[in-house]
Amino acid sequence: MTSPLASLPSNLRPVGSRHIGNGQPVYVTGEIGINHNGDLENAFALIDAAVAAGCDAVKFQKRTPEICTPRDQWEIERDTPWGRMTYIDYRHRVEFDEAGYRSIDEYCRKRGIDWFASPWDVESVAFLEKFDVPAHKVASACLTDDDLLRALRATGRTVILSTGMSTPKQIRHAVEVLGSDNIVLCHATSTYPAKHEELNLRMINTLQNEYPNVPVGYSGHEVGLQTTLAAVALGAVFVERHITLDRAMWGSDQAASVESQGLERLVRDIRIIETSLGDGVKKVYEGELGPMKKLRRVAGVVAESEAEAGSQTAGV
Repeated sequence: MTSPLASLPSNLRPVGSRHIGNGQPVYVTGEIGINHNGDLENAFALIDAAVAAGCDAVKFQKRTPEICTPRDQWEIERDTPWGRMTYIDYRHRVEFDEAGYRSIDEYCRKRGIDWFASPWDVESVAFLEKFDVPAHKVASACLTDDDLLRALRATGRTVILSTGMSTPKQIRHAVEVLGSDNIVLCHATSTYPAKHEELNLRMINTLQNEYPNVPVGYSGHEVGLQTTLAAVALGAVFVERHITLDRAMWGSDQAASVESQGLERLVRDIRIIETSLGDGVKKVYEGELGPMKKLRRVAGVVAESEAEAGSQTAGV
């Protein structure tokens, strides 16, 4: 396929009808993952919540259980909401088949929201390509899987790379395998929930400095919204948070997820922050002219005509 990246500025990445990068609205993704617990109605309800909140996309996780589950764990039994079953049976229970994803694809199109997924193996990449997804995501756990990265690069699509549980050397190698011209890097800390003192949000700036032509985002697994908003203030242009219908639901990711009301607040506040950041160029705004005339006793070195025009100033 012809890559849509060829005609774009080097710091922008296409995802559906949107672009991720500096100067663009923050791309907000609601990570459904496996919080649907294998139930399409749960998936649809989570999609509805993401649409209501104003998310740009929802994301799932796609695995081939026999590939992604270590063989010595297949027969281990565990208690689940569906009774006691082997781990491999559980892995199948929370996976949607092609018919399930056809329903998800149709529902997302009807609701007007993009969807994509994190494939955990090469077979899952081929599976997702059937749906013409707008992007792919690399889970932090898969950052070191060169075969998977090569398969994703071959799709020609934007690849969002999470960097949790990884060293700088491993990240550099993954970027080399994927190529830097089609990726979005996501800072992440892979604990669930992540401790605030381990979030290390300044890594967003470290990644920006090391990869100046690569958009940098944030994938959060913490409790609360404040730190995700701080990531946006630090320059994250992509944000992903796990979403849930109820944090008390069964499942390993539910407790570190955001419920619908929190998701609405998160998207609202992200939009306020990105509007408030501005362009970094000092100017006198029209709304300041009245207070300036009322409160400033000495005019200073700037001509009043310049201030009235709202022109850029140096030293105001």
